[in-house]
Amino acid sequence: MDYEYFMKKALDQAQKALAAGEFPVGCVLVYQDRILVSTFRSGTSAGFGNEVDHAEMVALRHLVNLKETIDNRQVTLFSTMEPCLMCLGALLLSGIGEVVYAYEDVMGGGTGCNLSNLTPLYRNQKISLVPHILRQQSLALFKAFFQNPKNAYWKGSLLAEYTLQQS
Repeated sequence: MDYEYFMKKALDQAQKALAAGEFPVGCVLVYQDRILVSTFRSGTSAGFGNEVDHAEMVALRHLVNLKETIDNRQVTLFSTMEPCLMCLGALLLSGIGEVVYAYEDVMGGGTGCNLSNLTPLYRNQKISLVPHILRQQSLALFKAFFQNPKNAYWKGSLLAEYTLQQS
């Protein structure tokens, strides 16, 4: 599978989010080298943080509504940012086989969680994690977001400070 090709598609979605004043997380779900779902983060531009409509959660909702029979263990999720704990939990429960992400979420990323310490429902799920694919391109979008004074979402946070210090 061409990780960079599909991550570029996720970056396209993140660019759409950024253009709409949203937090620039883009996501695509790929099955048998075909994009099934393309989404981006929403709910951050209205002055309050909607913490439910993360790109991964929106993508999973769309996946459920597809009229196709697919093996979720063969689905790869590409995201411009490391999934948070909520999204990682939903991905595990959905049986998604692989997660590829671009930029680490130093404040809320969930991929460092030791799954072996969790209850069997989560611990017994198999998932492959691939970090830092096209990291610099994703970083550029997050920098642009945090440098824009109109964007208040996570302004002054650990994530914002870390991102703005990256080169």
